[in-house]
Amino acid sequence: MTSLSVNTLTKKFGGLTAVSDVDFEIGPGEILGIIGPNGAGKTTLFNMLAGSMEPTSGTVYFRGENITGLRADEVARRGVARTFQITSLFPSLSALDNVRSATYRTKRTGWIASMFRTAAYRAEEDEVNRDAMDALDFCELAHHAHYNAQELSYGEQRRLEIAIALASKPALLLLDEPAAGMNPEEGQRLVGMIRNIRDRGTSVLLVEHHMRVVMGVCDRVVVLDHGVKIAEGAPTEVANDPEVIRVYLGREAVSA
Repeated sequence: MTSLSVNTLTKKFGGLTAVSDVDFEIGPGEILGIIGPNGAGKTTLFNMLAGSMEPTSGTVYFRGENITGLRADEVARRGVARTFQITSLFPSLSALDNVRSATYRTKRTGWIASMFRTAAYRAEEDEVNRDAMDALDFCELAHHAHYNAQELSYGEQRRLEIAIALASKPALLLLDEPAAGMNPEEGQRLVGMIRNIRDRGTSVLLVEHHMRVVMGVCDRVVVLDHGVKIAEGAPTEVANDPEVIRVYLGREAVSA
């Protein structure tokens, strides 16, 4: 069974078609990259998959279930987590509390159990803390667990966002330009981290401008231009596609 199946997905804003009849699939444990020039429709597509925007037409199936048009929280409860282009952390909270905040939608005990600190509540709190620390450790941030998010470097903040997404134990992780603002060393660390996420069995959809990251980590790549899919295939295959070179990569980017 495919992890994610996107079928003729379309989004129109009045007379403007931002995404037009886009199809692709992601298999279990696969990393798929979405690339294209500015205005290609990548963010619109990403938001439709995450439940932040309702498509005009087409369908999205996740693990065999039709999730088309579901709200973002409903999509998340089904096992899809996302990051954002711009960091969306709680700056005055610790890294640990930022990650803990992402786990509460899966909590089973209610406010009464919280008020009386029942055994079930305490056990669940222990589980939340373990999951949060595991996510921080995976993203090489355990030593910064009690630092406020605003005290972390930019690269560490980007990794913290990934830790937050991983804390919910998603089956599919949507990464929106995770390498934005990173230096080459941080970008290489990110590539290794994404590979490790895949090795844990999580499928990854990656929207990214940094071609070194895309070429280094993706199993397949989909290329959009003006909302239309113009190519799909292995990274090296796509990088040498004449149409992709013309509209996006440029000859220098391919030879670099």
